[in-house]
Amino acid sequence: MNEIAQDDKKEARQKIWLSRGRRLATGVNTGVSVILAGLVLVMVNYLSSLYHSCWDISSTRYYVLSDRTKGLITSLKDRVNVVAFFQQGHDLTDDVKNLLKEYESAADKLGQSDVLKVEIVDPDRDLVRARELKQEYDLSDANVVVFESGGRKKYVPAKDLVDYKINMNNRGMVERKKIAFKGEQVFSSAMQNVTQTVQPVVYFLTGHGERDITDYNRHSGYSAVGRILRRDNIDVRVLNLAERHGVPDDCSALVIAGPSRKFSSDEVGFLSKYLERKGRILLLLDQNAVTGLEDFLAGWDVRVGTGVVVGLTTVNGMGRELVVMQYGDHPITRKLKNVYTVFYTPRPVEPISGKPSSSETPVDRPRVFPLASCTEEGWLETDMKDWPPRFDSKTDRRGIIPIAVAVERGPVSGIDVELKPARLVVVGDSLFVANDALREGVGGNEDFFLSTVNWLLERESLMAITPKKTYELRLDMDRDQVRKVFLLLVVAIPGFVVLMGLVVWFRRKA
Repeated sequence: MNEIAQDDKKEARQKIWLSRGRRLATGVNTGVSVILAGLVLVMVNYLSSLYHSCWDISSTRYYVLSDRTKGLITSLKDRVNVVAFFQQGHDLTDDVKNLLKEYESAADKLGQSDVLKVEIVDPDRDLVRARELKQEYDLSDANVVVFESGGRKKYVPAKDLVDYKINMNNRGMVERKKIAFKGEQVFSSAMQNVTQTVQPVVYFLTGHGERDITDYNRHSGYSAVGRILRRDNIDVRVLNLAERHGVPDDCSALVIAGPSRKFSSDEVGFLSKYLERKGRILLLLDQNAVTGLEDFLAGWDVRVGTGVVVGLTTVNGMGRELVVMQYGDHPITRKLKNVYTVFYTPRPVEPISGKPSSSETPVDRPRVFPLASCTEEGWLETDMKDWPPRFDSKTDRRGIIPIAVAVERGPVSGIDVELKPARLVVVGDSLFVANDALREGVGGNEDFFLSTVNWLLERESLMAITPKKTYELRLDMDRDQVRKVFLLLVVAIPGFVVLMGLVVWFRRKA
């Protein structure tokens, strides 16, 4: 019996040792497998760092750079710093990050990694770096991309990266829907802008009660305009015609914003001479202001009328603001097709219709293009005491009435590219870009103003890169289909997994 017991014990010990050996072998095999998997992962990462490549398999292909952009990156000589100052929760953050990574990757492949530097900062997380950037780049708001080269800066806010379609709902409210992402077009144009060494000079006229670019008054100041232009790589200065006895030769464009006093005949002569030498003027005139420029404008086939153009409004139907979504076909407004602009009690600014004389040629005669108008339901209100305005067929004029025009005189576009035409833009309102309007980000007011200035400076062309259209994937289901999907995803599949787990547990326990 003792021998049998000893044999049983010996056999039991052998089984224990055999079991331990199996477990040890299993553990060794598992460890070796983990080590090998880790080595493979390290090797893959190493090879990917040497032979980095990206593929965009999305239907929209937002992040595939065009040959134009790659050519621009190849041509870079001076260093370009790109800082994306975007909050993580913004709906364009991922698009901006992915697109800028493509720029960085393209620069690396093209041997320009030392020339193009990209930094992405979340102002809500990296507080120290965000504070440094705010001081360095004069940033007041988040969700902006800054391009900088040689001290020249270009600021691209998030709203410039998307095209919207504007609709009016049944309640008279403006609705907008994202239809295209134009990040590459805007980024490449900004990069091209900051690498150009010639900086245009824009003078703001003073001496007649004009808006002041150093005035921080909420309602009438123009300090925000000055800041926006400087951020667009434009040198902004002030000019007094009476003191300078003319417009300086380095003036790229002259802005006359909201004059309230009359110009002298000498000053009008200075403006005429400036335009004769292919000058550029932006004239913003408020309602009922008598400036003495009426005859000067008539010589450019422009009539500035009295009264207020009213129509679609955003202030409880009171008519104090005119919402414009009807633009003329012109380079200034071509990018504003799906953007509305708000003007404040604008006066009419219209072309003077008339047949050219037999001695006039297309080069001699001003070419006037309406830029913004009220709709057919709008009208010209002549009785300013009648407020809110009511249409009076005896004194008022209903129909499409322009409130802004652009004028060219000189070489016709496409015929003589050596000479430049004189350009003039007249808008029947100066408050649409005052500090309050720009700070509130009303409609496309800033876009309209900057597009006008850039047209005067001949900087209006963006790189010819097609925006990427957005696609909305919608799953339309009725109530019964929604209930079935809920039962399948929330009840059936999780229940099956739990059931299989219970079956395995009971089998192991048995």
